[in-house]
Amino acid sequence: MLLVLDIGNTNIKFGVFKGEELMASWRVSTEAAKTADEYGMLLGDLLRTQGLTFKDIDSVIMSSVAPSLNYTIEHMCRYYLGLSPIVVDSDSNCGLKITYDHPKDLGPDRIVGSTAAFHLYGGPVILIDFGSATTFNAITADGEFLGGAIAPGIKTATESLVNVAAKLPRIELVRPEKVVCTNTKSCMQAGIIYGYTGLVEFMIKKIKETPGMENAKVVATGGLSQLVQYDGDNKLIDIVDRALALKGLKIIFDRQKTETL
Repeated sequence: MLLVLDIGNTNIKFGVFKGEELMASWRVSTEAAKTADEYGMLLGDLLRTQGLTFKDIDSVIMSSVAPSLNYTIEHMCRYYLGLSPIVVDSDSNCGLKITYDHPKDLGPDRIVGSTAAFHLYGGPVILIDFGSATTFNAITADGEFLGGAIAPGIKTATESLVNVAAKLPRIELVRPEKVVCTNTKSCMQAGIIYGYTGLVEFMIKKIKETPGMENAKVVATGGLSQLVQYDGDNKLIDIVDRALALKGLKIIFDRQKTETL
């Protein structure tokens, strides 16, 4: 079985593939202070929920945007699984032509997500990842990664607003019924949710003006993607796939494996 790990700034996503099937997936908080042993015990507990043990895992692939955790996770894999993980970077065989000024600066999360969006849903495709940052990625019909844009994540922006404005409360991120609201909590929800919906709508419009992206479908991932999927009756996002990163890791693993045969 294949273990895939997507290490983000806020969460680590684990997944186990048996053949082509994603048998199980889990999401835990990213904690830089945790040791390899703590992550090993956590992984063992997660596997046991599916009747699995460390011995059931025969391969590992990971992507990470939290460099401080890389050694910890790699050490955990070697000690508890007896395996050295494949680590995704700009040199990985993802099946995309990356036209980025400095490819090594491109986040592995964007590589993994774009790989899955293109191979699973075809191109041209716009991938929007709603994570700690909101990233927009443009991939053409022939698999050319053109680049994209990066904005603050919805939760990141919300926390920043609360932290710098002493009288503003922490709120639940739900869409209010209207834009013009009459209490502070709803006003914040309207500004954040409708504001980000407007940002997404505008960015999609501008990306589709890029040559080769005119008829692009829009794929989104991340837990908050459904908050901005629709603007009224107007569907902004065609496909929401919350397991996209895990699927992208599986695709890259398969391509790397084929390459070495």
